[in-house]
Amino acid sequence: MPEGSPTPRRLSVEGLNVSRGEARVLFDIHMHLGANEIVCCVGRNGAGKSTLMKSIAGFLAAQSGRVQSDGVDLNGLPPYEVARLGVKYVPQDKKVFSDLTVRENLELGSYATQDYDWDPALTFFPKLKILMDRKAGFLSGGERQMLMIGRAILGSPKVLLIDEPTEGLAPSIVSHLKQVFTELSKRSAVLIVEQNLPLVCAISDRVYALKEGRLVAELTQRDQMKPKVCEDLL
Repeated sequence: MPEGSPTPRRLSVEGLNVSRGEARVLFDIHMHLGANEIVCCVGRNGAGKSTLMKSIAGFLAAQSGRVQSDGVDLNGLPPYEVARLGVKYVPQDKKVFSDLTVRENLELGSYATQDYDWDPALTFFPKLKILMDRKAGFLSGGERQMLMIGRAILGSPKVLLIDEPTEGLAPSIVSHLKQVFTELSKRSAVLIVEQNLPLVCAISDRVYALKEGRLVAELTQRDQMKPKVCEDLL
């Protein structure tokens, strides 16, 4: 890169328009994510937050617009290629390979990334050590979330896309995830869709507010990031 050129953003979304069937869901979305940032996207149910994440990750095709990571176009790539380029998606549904053990779920993640060092995942989520031989289908919602995030960080991704991570989880697990997200941002850029506004305001470097498929605000100052301010935008 020539001297003086701007550093490519870890993730850049420009003019993104997405439809599902005949219905337009996202309208001209512009957003970005810098290295080591935690950026949260907030909005009510049906605002288009999950559609945004799935479009970035390659599960939904855009009608128009551009998605890039470190200057590389992600448009039109299948999800496994997006992941191979270092953009990992943790979906909202907490689906794991239920008939496989925790160990086997992690082994699949290692096979995909060729990263067989599980120490970072087990450092973030030490409970997984004692669950190694348990079938993933018997895990609690919090334990499944630990497994999904642990599996996603294999391969040292540049960007983590995490959709509604605290939904339905006990306060103690939410508190633990708050610490985990802060630590993860030291090694990856993190984009989180989340409705827990106190958590959002505590961890975010920036906050985007999405309403009816449109970005209606970008909060960049700490004194703006208050649950009441976010709530009033939605």
